[in-house]
Amino acid sequence: QVQLAESGGGLVQTGGSLKLSCTASGRTFSNYAVGWFRQAPGKEREFIAAIAGSTGGTYYGHSMKDRFSISRDNAKNTVYLQVNSLKAEDTAVYYCAAGGVVAGETRLYDYWGQGTQVTVSS
Repeated sequence: QVQLAESGGGLVQTGGSLKLSCTASGRTFSNYAVGWFRQAPGKEREFIAAIAGSTGGTYYGHSMKDRFSISRDNAKNTVYLQVNSLKAEDTAVYYCAAGGVVAGETRLYDYWGQGTQVTVSS
């Protein structure tokens, strides 16, 4: 079992930045790929980025690489998502998930956090 906890969300103005954290406990964290997703009200969960466990290789969703950056620190059991130039449409609950492969499909992730709310105000 892997337990995930997101943090770092909040209320931010348009154009601002946030750094979200996903901290894991349980099994060896470096064995898992970690992905970030978001879900806005009334919309499907959307893939943002994923990072491999030991190599640190990254994979981004369509048009996500411009303003989002994923990284990880296995010594701290934490994966980060840096979000820059925030827009109102970035308002959503942001989730991290752990699984065996770097992927953009939710079904390929075994463990999920509870999410952290990001609200962007104009």
